[in-house]
Amino acid sequence: MSEERVQELLKELHEGVVEYDEERVVAASKAVLDEGHNVYNAVMNGLASGMEEVGELYDQQEYFVPELLMCADALYAGLDLLKPHIDPADVGTTGAKGQVVIGSVQGDVHDIGKNIIKMMFEVAGFTVYDLGRDVPLEKFVEEQLKTDSEIVAMSAMMTTTMMGMKKVVEMIKEKNPNVKIMLGGAPVTGDIASLFGADGYAESAGNAVQEAVRMVAQLRKLQNQ
Repeated sequence: MSEERVQELLKELHEGVVEYDEERVVAASKAVLDEGHNVYNAVMNGLASGMEEVGELYDQQEYFVPELLMCADALYAGLDLLKPHIDPADVGTTGAKGQVVIGSVQGDVHDIGKNIIKMMFEVAGFTVYDLGRDVPLEKFVEEQLKTDSEIVAMSAMMTTTMMGMKKVVEMIKEKNPNVKIMLGGAPVTGDIASLFGADGYAESAGNAVQEAVRMVAQLRKLQNQ
């Protein structure tokens, strides 16, 4: 497939999500599969990048909740078709399976970014326990203890809710210092994640999976010593 055609399909997926045009996304997703394009590339650089733009439009108050929901419907219409065809080798996670507890922290009802990252974890073969959005802080601790997950991933889209992450990190580390904790979301930076005592920072969906793989590898080394 020519590079020109690849870019054309990525643009269709991206714009289809941004313009909440479900039919356009479905048509482009089918073309990706029919023409043998790299499916992971289509998800990350088509659908997910479109959803990132939607998040920016929402932050700028150009889009509101109704548009956000319609964009999410278009995104999931594409994911439903493409996700089963992603090659785990493209995600760079062969053999590095683990368990992840994920959720948007208390007070935060944004879950689009969290859902994209959840999907990437599933694609990579992780077992995901999704707590959803507006999750009470102690629920992260309870779920980690219940499932014995190696990783807890928390998302926040507002500086006010982000502060709750620090409490969760402290609560989890107190009970189980070996658990790896990853933070993500618009106001979060690598420096903030370090300051809160977290082990990793997810700048993007793809980066989240790579971080998780690194953390699981570190834990396994500790366990094998």
